[in-house]
Amino acid sequence: MSDPALQILLVDDDEVLRDLLRTFFQQQGVEISVLHDASGLARRLQRERPSIIVLDVMMPGVDGLTALKQLRSGGDSIPVIMLTARAEGADRIIGLELGADDYLGKPFMPQELLARIRAVLRRQGGMNGGPVAQRRAPCRFGAFEFDFATRTLCRDGKPVKLTGSEYALLEAFASHPLQTLSRAHLLELLDGARHRLTERGIDVPVWRLRRLLEDDPSNPRRVRTVRGIGYMFVPDQVDEHNLA
Repeated sequence: MSDPALQILLVDDDEVLRDLLRTFFQQQGVEISVLHDASGLARRLQRERPSIIVLDVMMPGVDGLTALKQLRSGGDSIPVIMLTARAEGADRIIGLELGADDYLGKPFMPQELLARIRAVLRRQGGMNGGPVAQRRAPCRFGAFEFDFATRTLCRDGKPVKLTGSEYALLEAFASHPLQTLSRAHLLELLDGARHRLTERGIDVPVWRLRRLLEDDPSNPRRVRTVRGIGYMFVPDQVDEHNLA
C-alpha cells in the first residue's frame, strides 16, 4: 500500500542496509532519504522535516543515542525509531528514556520496520486514518501549554524537556481531563510493553511528571492520586466538592 505522505529519514552507517531499505520503501511508494552518520542530522532537519527518523544506535562519530539526546534537549519532538545490533536491554531503556518512540533490533524484516513506523505515527495522529493531532486544540493549564500537534510542553512560553514516557503520560492525561484513570487503563493508553511499564511501574513516570508540573510534587494539584484506583488530571483549579 502506497503512503505518498510518509517521508522517512534513515540514519545508518551500514551501506548495505541503507540500499536495502531504500529499495524496499521506494517499492512501497514511500519517500525515503538517507544519511550515513548522525553528524549532519541537525543541519538536515533545518531544511527537511520527515514524518519520522529511523536512527541507528552504533555509528562512528556521533552515535544514535547522542544524536537523540541532542534532538530532545533542543526541544525537537520529531518521532524517532532506534535501530540496534546490540542485545542489551539497557540500551533500549536508555533510548526510550531519552525520548525514542520505539526500538527495533537488528536483524529485522523491512516489513516490520514499516509496521512499527505506521504504529508510531498512528499513535501520534500523523497518518491518514488516525486521529488528526493538528485539529486538537492545545491543553492550557496554569503557566503551561501542551500542544498535541507539535508534541511540546511550554511553561511561560519556554519549552520544557520531556522524555518519551513523560510525553506519552501527559498526552494520556491531557486527553482525559477530570477522568479517573486506573493504572490498567493508563497502561493501555501508554502501550505499556513499548515503554517497558507495568501497572505499578506507571507510578515512576507519574512522579517524574509531577516534578515538572506541580509547585509542590508532594501535594499534587494537577496529577492527583485517586486512592485505590489510579490518577486524575485536573488542568486548573476546580471546585473540590465536584471531585468528591
